[in-house]
Amino acid sequence: MRTAIFGGTFDPIHTAHLVVAREAAETFSLDRVLFIPAANPPLKDAGASYEDRYNMVELACAGEPRFVPSRLEDGHGSGNAKSYSIHTIERVKAANGEVFFIIGADAFAEIQSWYRWQDVLNAVDFIVVARPGHVYTCPPGARVHRLETVALPVSSSEIRQALARGEMPHELPIAVGDYIRDHRLYASA
Repeated sequence: MRTAIFGGTFDPIHTAHLVVAREAAETFSLDRVLFIPAANPPLKDAGASYEDRYNMVELACAGEPRFVPSRLEDGHGSGNAKSYSIHTIERVKAANGEVFFIIGADAFAEIQSWYRWQDVLNAVDFIVVARPGHVYTCPPGARVHRLETVALPVSSSEIRQALARGEMPHELPIAVGDYIRDHRLYASA
């Protein structure tokens, strides 16, 4: 089974995440894409709780058979331990065949700053998604597949800013927008 890890804060998940996952699944014949919200991301703070972010991922993935929301990083039993990609990769590889890692060009450009980055490079094939204005170089030994067909200028931080202004961005799946409104996340009206 060809499985891709698509991790992130998903704060909130938006349509560009879904388009990227769909395009990666089609282009690289993936059987499934695991959407794994980070419980305690090491490089950024999440605005919404892990539970809210997971619930939004679940809503966004509904109706897409290849998209699987995963609680792999829910943090239960580990206190406030940071969510490091290598730990997630090791857990997914233990139960799956071929494993890919979907990552934006902006994040891949910083890969050498990650915890155990060389182990990460050795463990997976990367599907690097083009991001407007971001370039990267491949570290030696990295197995990289470029996904150039999708370059969507959408960011979760811009969506959060719009929500804080009381706007409902069109880049949110309808069910996710409803969830944000109903749970009053991101200071939305």
